[in-house]
Amino acid sequence: MEKTDDSIRDIIKKAKEGNQIAFSTLLDTFWNDVYGFQLLRTKNENDAEDITIRTFSRAFDKIDTYDDTFEFKTWLITISKNLHVDLIRKRKRSLLDEMESQGDAVKKVLDETPTVEDRLITEQNLADLLLDIKKLKPHYQQVINLRYFNELSYAAIAKELNEPVNNVKVKLLRAKKLLAEIIKKK
Repeated sequence: MEKTDDSIRDIIKKAKEGNQIAFSTLLDTFWNDVYGFQLLRTKNENDAEDITIRTFSRAFDKIDTYDDTFEFKTWLITISKNLHVDLIRKRKRSLLDEMESQGDAVKKVLDETPTVEDRLITEQNLADLLLDIKKLKPHYQQVINLRYFNELSYAAIAKELNEPVNNVKVKLLRAKKLLAEIIKKK
């Protein structure tokens, strides 16, 4: 169903007020546009999906800065384009760093087995993370557990929860944002 400009403006207004259904509706309405745009640019489904998810995350974080003199889709595509450029720059930097370090590879023959201290730190960090996750609402805990601890795909989570895939993506996005806020407050 094609949404009219007026209904999109109303949905954006509700999203600016923090309405989760409005966020989900915007994601459903514009997901294919942004994903298709990125798929053409990246020629890689994983990168296209990752950039699209990050696009909506950034857009929802910055929804108050959206200027309605521009089309919402154009605003999303611009965010998406910038994220893609950032990804390319990051990969180029990473590649250059890797090439530089290859010269030192012979010098860096190390035993990478974690020490007892490393294992203790990892276990402590995991315990802290689990406590932070328990501070989230149950539906956010559930989606994080299914994705990161059970390692289910978005489609499998959607089937498990009997919800559309885009709803799962939005829930996971919100859960990660809320979890990050809890961790920052420490």
